[in-house]
Amino acid sequence: MPATGGLVRPGRRAAADAGRIQLRGIAQVALSASPWTGLLFTVALFADGWRIGLYGLLGAAASTVAASVLGADRNGLAKGLEGYCGCLTGISIVVRFGASWRTALVAVLAGAVCSVLGAAAGRLLGRIGLPALTAPFCLVAGVLAIALPTAPAAAAPPAAGDGVTRLSAAELGHAFCDNVGQVFFLDRWYAGLILLLGLLVASRVAAAAAACGSVVAIAAACAMGLPADRISAGLYGYNAVLVAIALAATFLTLTAWTAGYAVLAALASVPFTAAWQAFAQPSGGSPFTWPFVVTTWLFLAAAPALDRPGLSFEKAK
Repeated sequence: MPATGGLVRPGRRAAADAGRIQLRGIAQVALSASPWTGLLFTVALFADGWRIGLYGLLGAAASTVAASVLGADRNGLAKGLEGYCGCLTGISIVVRFGASWRTALVAVLAGAVCSVLGAAAGRLLGRIGLPALTAPFCLVAGVLAIALPTAPAAAAPPAAGDGVTRLSAAELGHAFCDNVGQVFFLDRWYAGLILLLGLLVASRVAAAAAACGSVVAIAAACAMGLPADRISAGLYGYNAVLVAIALAATFLTLTAWTAGYAVLAALASVPFTAAWQAFAQPSGGSPFTWPFVVTTWLFLAAAPALDRPGLSFEKAK
């Protein structure tokens, strides 16, 4: 009778595969398909608070399961491409509305809707060679923020000052880390460092791009005279971090030209983020990651028209 100790049971293998897909779904928020990156991202979520970690996992699972039931592309499912918008949506719900059985149900339903919007966005945008990115999350979270207000509309954020904003060393350190952390709505500096470590596990280029995007965002926000407390909290820099990862480490071949192109895009995302915040906040809304999405779309759409190494249509699409 053959020994069975070394065999992997089908149920265990299926569970392991499901776990990897779940972790990849979380990693895909930062355009990575590494389950190890997803694991470190999950650690960062729970480091910021168990509610954020739980709702991030819940949202990712809901959108992935819904996409699987609806017959989404199996290759995309395996890479985690159906989970990241649900993850961000779940976190945005608990951050805004708190944890309860009602918000958990909303997170599940919203995650499922993300899978449908993701399929629609992929089909429509694929025709012009652009990725959906986090647009489904922005749409769902934006609708919920307006439809389910929790407090009176807030005043617009303070306008930019006349001079350059100066930050202390501590504020600079917090800004650098929180620019990464705010991608997941995290406001503890060490959570941002864990996220950066997760990127490093997947790709040194992606980690370097994220770090450079954070530095560029700090410099741009300070030059614009934006409020120091909001710069330190990472509220102007998280879109720049995602833009830098997308252009320098994901969609374009890395060259000196594309590196500069990514820096320019990250720089452009900062005033875009500030303007979107000023526009949305009085009505209780948020820019979410719309500045990242729109900036990346515009710079990718422009890439085929620019005759420089790495800015190729084949890679951009």
